[in-house]
Amino acid sequence: MSEKTAHIVLLDSLEIGEHLFDFQLDNSYFSTIENSELLGGAVDVKVRLILHENDFAVDVDVMGQVQVTCDRCLDSMDVDVDIYEEEMELEEETKQLDLAWLAYELIIVNLPLVHSHQDGGCNPEMDALLQDHLCTAMDEDDEYNEE
Repeated sequence: MSEKTAHIVLLDSLEIGEHLFDFQLDNSYFSTIENSELLGGAVDVKVRLILHENDFAVDVDVMGQVQVTCDRCLDSMDVDVDIYEEEMELEEETKQLDLAWLAYELIIVNLPLVHSHQDGGCNPEMDALLQDHLCTAMDEDDEYNEE
């Protein structure tokens, strides 16, 4: 079974009741996703699926770290992930559920909008280049022309 299909649950094959799934997404999983802002990571995923006669409920708990690119210095950085999503709403026609992709999407939507190291954590060479080109105030000789 490939990494991408390892956590797909066919809802028709499950009995009515509660089902628990516990797995980890790691670098090998994140590397299979094209054009992802996640460079890697190690997150524990716990899913509680409650299947009723005509519908189901899903609770997802995701905890760990993922790596993203720092917006400031372009080096990789770790971001802590601690997400609990209860009673998720999913399409009624759902016949199968990709638990790994569900966890991935929760991680993506819960990432901070800006990814940057804490003060002093950026690559020192890139930080020096940024400081050299930082514009803090206009010189007296500079003119501002409105057009």
